Amino acid sequence: MSIQSINVRNQFRGRIKEIIRGPVVSEIDVETPHGLVTSVITTRSVDELQLQLGSEVIALVKSTEVSIAKV
Repeated sequence: MSIQSINVRNQFRGRIKEIIRGPVVSEIDVETPHGLVTSVITTRSVDELQLQLGSEVIALVKSTEVSIAKV
């Protein structure tokens, strides 16, 4: 499946702001025009994708549940 076939509402283009590497999983913070999106992916994937600070990426969001809290 190509990225173009994924619903545009589930894609957020941005740049990597921070990478917190762990031995198995890493936390990736992506700065987008809509705010910060954080993803937890395997550290192996970070290395294979050659992700680094400032890399332009697309955060793909898939959710089976959305919660709402009143502010």
